[in-house]
Amino acid sequence: MEQIIQTLILGLALGGVFALMGSGLSLVFGVMRIVNLAHPSLIIAGAYATYWAFKLWGIDPLVMLPVAAIILAAIGVLLYKLVFEREARSAKYSEMTVLLTFATAMIVEGALGGMFTNTQRVTSPSYATDAIFIGNIFIPTGQLYAGIVSLLIISALALFLKYSRFGNAIRATTQNREAAELLGVNVNLVCIMSFAIGIGLAGAAGSLVSFVFSFFPAKHWEWVAVLMSLVVLGGMGSILGTVIASFMLCVVAAFVGAYVGATWSTMTFFLALFLILLIRPQGLFGEKPELA
Repeated sequence: MEQIIQTLILGLALGGVFALMGSGLSLVFGVMRIVNLAHPSLIIAGAYATYWAFKLWGIDPLVMLPVAAIILAAIGVLLYKLVFEREARSAKYSEMTVLLTFATAMIVEGALGGMFTNTQRVTSPSYATDAIFIGNIFIPTGQLYAGIVSLLIISALALFLKYSRFGNAIRATTQNREAAELLGVNVNLVCIMSFAIGIGLAGAAGSLVSFVFSFFPAKHWEWVAVLMSLVVLGGMGSILGTVIASFMLCVVAAFVGAYVGATWSTMTFFLALFLILLIRPQGLFGEKPELA
């Protein structure tokens, strides 16, 4: 029983981190239909910003988190203006973004590799290796902090989307871009700000990733399918669905790793992606597409 509880705790702790990693990806797709394959590479960029701030100036990763988010949000605005804005009204926009974001991911990886080499890094604040013991059960402090902070950020995002005027504009654009535009919503501004928020969330996730996982520039390829499985299972564009899918799959992966083998735990995400595309392509909270 203790092993089951221990495995459940570890899965839930990581689920919070993956929920934040996937929420920005889900937001960007929901508003603009951008399939952002570069999202994990931007998470790595946020991790590097946090790592060097800690290494050079001793800034705690949790303190650096809002700074990394702002830096990546600014990069997001620049990226959207340079790469995505011009073809935003194209009928094949989503298909085009797959190639555009794939190329962006390659550029980000190359830039990070050129600056920092492919050496594995990890930020090491004191709490990253501590644990809270309850009898024979332990809770890794780093994962606990990361999970709590992730849920706080996602909750703040949910409140912003539900109760703020700009959040309502984002939700209206997500539901029907043309109708929102007819009602006076500045759709272009909504797209820019939504993309900035999505990439800012990647920066925030990167700060947490920097002390939960080791990372290097090419690490993002391991996370592309993992994050896509979370977003697809939850329903493309549904942040709530992404959060629920993150906890579900991380708990299942933790049990697979504990009882089958660590090398098989990642297969949980790939298998879930394969099955959900076969059985329910719209995901748990996505809307079923209407036939023409």
